Amino acid sequence: MNPLDFVPYAVALVIAAAIPGPGIAAVVGKALGTGFRPALWFGTGLVLGDLTYLTLAVLGLAAVAAAFSGVFVVIKVLGAAYLVYLAWSFWKAGIDPDKVEARKGNGAFASMLGGYSVTLGNPKTIIFYMALLPTVVDLEAMTLERFGWLVLITIIGLYAVLLPYLAAAAKAREFLRNPRALKLLNRGAAGAMAGAAAYIVLKQ
Repeated sequence: MNPLDFVPYAVALVIAAAIPGPGIAAVVGKALGTGFRPALWFGTGLVLGDLTYLTLAVLGLAAVAAAFSGVFVVIKVLGAAYLVYLAWSFWKAGIDPDKVEARKGNGAFASMLGGYSVTLGNPKTIIFYMALLPTVVDLEAMTLERFGWLVLITIIGLYAVLLPYLAAAAKAREFLRNPRALKLLNRGAAGAMAGAAAYIVLKQ
């Protein structure tokens, strides 16, 4: 097995992930609204969602996924609903810095589940793994070792894209401490979440 065989996949993955979409908007909004740690768990949920689609594609379940498209529609709606809930929470957040700081205690599981549902309902992710992946990876020649490499590349590639967005948004939050700035920051986060939710629902 030649590791260079995975270069086309790595390049395609990073390019697709770096293109701003609902996942990026959601993780930025999460970082702006709650800080670095909850947003990191949210991003981990996004990564787990990608790994789910990667596994489905490798197992040759694209046709099965299409047959159960109704399930993914439900997941899409739930993911969008979660983002709307976050948007409303951020919009209504108090302008007291202590209150906003306290919201960093968002649970890891809830944040991760939110990110996971967003990815499962993200049309861009579905298209990449179900349609584009077979063009850059020979799925018929798949082995457990090759799958392991794909998983590793996916994790590294996605975190390499997500972490700069996440860190920049969290850093921006740290610099904005006065009540007026925090109010604008929360409403900016709300806008990012609402935009991501609208994209997920409206994109076919």
